[in-house]
Amino acid sequence: MSERTTSASWTLGIVKTLEMDGLDCRALFKQLGLDYGALEDPDARFTQDSMTRLWQRAVEVSGNPAIGLNMGKVVRPASFHVAGYALMSSRTLAEGFQRLVRYQRIIAESADLSFRLLPEGYALILTVHGDHLPPTRQSAEASLACALALCGWLTGRVLQPRKVLLQGEQPLDVQPYKEMFHAPLVFAAPYDALIFLRADMEAPLPTANEAMALLHDRFAGEYLARFSESRVTHKARQVLCRLLPQGEPKRERVAQTLHLSQRTLQRRLQEEGTSFQTLLDDTRRELAEQYLAQPNMTLLEIAYLLGFADPSNFFRAFRRWFDVTPGEYRARLLEMPVSINDARTPEYTVQTP
Repeated sequence: MSERTTSASWTLGIVKTLEMDGLDCRALFKQLGLDYGALEDPDARFTQDSMTRLWQRAVEVSGNPAIGLNMGKVVRPASFHVAGYALMSSRTLAEGFQRLVRYQRIIAESADLSFRLLPEGYALILTVHGDHLPPTRQSAEASLACALALCGWLTGRVLQPRKVLLQGEQPLDVQPYKEMFHAPLVFAAPYDALIFLRADMEAPLPTANEAMALLHDRFAGEYLARFSESRVTHKARQVLCRLLPQGEPKRERVAQTLHLSQRTLQRRLQEEGTSFQTLLDDTRRELAEQYLAQPNMTLLEIAYLLGFADPSNFFRAFRRWFDVTPGEYRARLLEMPVSINDARTPEYTVQTP
């Protein structure tokens, strides 16, 4: 399994956090065998386990188990890599946090982030995973403190959550938590989360800029694409694209091509948030869009290029993906009416369920 990683931007935020307690991070990095110079490279990545060891060592040296909360005092959009700028230019904090969820893997692969509307308000829910080492509470607490401080930075006012949930047991000294969050605290919670008032999340941001948000979306998307090249999902997609014209690829064949067992392939895809069947379906859908944009390709050709032995199966899959027929989709794409020739292709003789 490939190790989860954290961006140099986020790691630099951790370094500034630890330095607030007077720690010599250059020395800590040397002790842990980490490259301090890589902090200056925005594309550099550090393994999740190395960040775990850094937090553990920092607590040992400082004697401060609440040291992660310092991260709320050093936060800037740049700490979140390009995702921070996309968040900053969003119309509202709710829209910004939805972007943050989308681009979370750029910042750190070790965290699963979700943002949802609950009866008591909007919840930003965080789960930090370890690799070989279990994650520290400081990692999650730093992330929550950072998210709350970012809200204040973007809105220009102090934002008080309705409630803060923390997975860690209640510490002997809760004062640092009260000073950071200014909200009711729930320790030993099932997950780490900030609960916000709807009004706070839906208020317009003074930093909003739709054009810049779209630009940063593009940058973030391009970064994720580059970043994904090392992922099994990306490699499996490339194999599927090569195999589809020969018929529907089997999981066994894809696994063999990637020199993995079927079980390992399925586990790796699951770790990256997908499955073989979902990836096959998504790949077909994306290729179908590309092929339909080429007027000289017939619908029958497209069906076979996508690995459908029976064109009627392509027709049904396309209706499921886009709620229109392939011919209707192409007509909209090319801004012209469906031609008589298209209407007579075999796919259109199929009775749809």
